[in-house]
Amino acid sequence: MPYIPLNRRQAIMIKDEIPKTAGELNYQLSMMIRMYYESKGESYQTYNDILGVLSAISHELYRRKIAPYEDKAIERNGDAF
Repeated sequence: MPYIPLNRRQAIMIKDEIPKTAGELNYQLSMMIRMYYESKGESYQTYNDILGVLSAISHELYRRKIAPYEDKAIERNGDAF
């Protein structure tokens, strides 16, 4: 868990500011997940659902954004293999 200044925590969660660093993004997502499991109740199912969502998000980010970026970089710079 990143330890960020209290004023930035409040700005991110209360004022709906966009996180400025990876640590702030980690904090914001961690707090959203915490609110979710606190509202649903701690259970294997709840934690499994959260892990499933995080996995799906990472796969979709890779498929939609990272892979096309890498393909352009290969075209621009040549393949490493």
